[in-house]
Amino acid sequence: MMRRNALPALAGALALAACGSGETAIPQGSAALGDPAKPVAAVMETVVTTDATVDADDPVLWADRRDPSRGLLIGTDKTDGLYVHDLTGKVLQFFPDGPLNNVDLREGFVVDGKSYVLIAAAERARFGIVTYLLDPDTLAVKPYGFLPTDMGEPYGFCMGKRGDAFYVLPNAKSGEARQYRITATPAGPALALERTMKVATQTEGCVVDDAAQVFYLGEEDTGIWRFDFDPKAPPTPTLVYGVDSKVLTADTEGLTIMRDGAHTYLIASSQGDSTYPVWEIQGQSYAYKGRFAVEGGSIDNVTVTDGLDAWSGPIGPWPEGAIAMHDTDDGDGKQQNYKLVDWRDVKKALQLP
Repeated sequence: MMRRNALPALAGALALAACGSGETAIPQGSAALGDPAKPVAAVMETVVTTDATVDADDPVLWADRRDPSRGLLIGTDKTDGLYVHDLTGKVLQFFPDGPLNNVDLREGFVVDGKSYVLIAAAERARFGIVTYLLDPDTLAVKPYGFLPTDMGEPYGFCMGKRGDAFYVLPNAKSGEARQYRITATPAGPALALERTMKVATQTEGCVVDDAAQVFYLGEEDTGIWRFDFDPKAPPTPTLVYGVDSKVLTADTEGLTIMRDGAHTYLIASSQGDSTYPVWEIQGQSYAYKGRFAVEGGSIDNVTVTDGLDAWSGPIGPWPEGAIAMHDTDDGDGKQQNYKLVDWRDVKKALQLP
């Protein structure tokens, strides 16, 4: 059987067929059409030994800032639940909580006087949000509570902070996104809706830049939008970058923020061709810096990618940060999983400062 890293262009051309789309295949990775994508090899991939058909979707990274060698990759299975991996890719915990789509986390959420990392994910069967608490001292994750919503299926999801306030932001295939404040109560987590936002068509990937107080939302066939994260601000979107099949190819999927010294980058997951465009955020403008594809090396290539997440700063053996992304099985017999790339390799490939 051909491996993806042996013939990336041919394997990439087969990737959309793996999705069952029935549409003409779009070249994947560094073979993609448009602006050439630079190859960056994966340095880690997750492995699940108990399920050969992992239905992966979206990852999130975390490292203990006191000791960055203590890190985790947490990923959804959009059929079965939530996996907690160590930074070698091994499964540490699994929560069979049903079809979870996108996942995110924020640090410093206090419950009963103790500070936890709050993890939350969109749950697509009961139409709500599943929450967990990560103890930064033990690295153990435990269930916290389920929060129903009345917006229909919460397809995409991300989290944000504004001062001491924590927010969860589910979005739906209708293009609606909601900004809920989440608080700890004696009865568990509670939600309060503070704002509703809307774009014209289906959304999924999103990210909040806490430092700049900006909410980014991906409209799959249209592009990337930004909103002021202040819940009192008008819910008026501004287009950051539109789908052009040169830099950004539909579907626009995961979005993430990478901070590197004085530089802050917005990174997107371009599912149509499995590339990752990178823009430097410069106030209200965005300077395109190129795009990369995950291929080469001893780990198989990423095809038909979906969610992604960046960790800024040291995590495990990667001193400047890392990016995790979803990889779909493209017929080579490997299960869907999450790959990780070293931010230093991305910087080198794109000649970033």
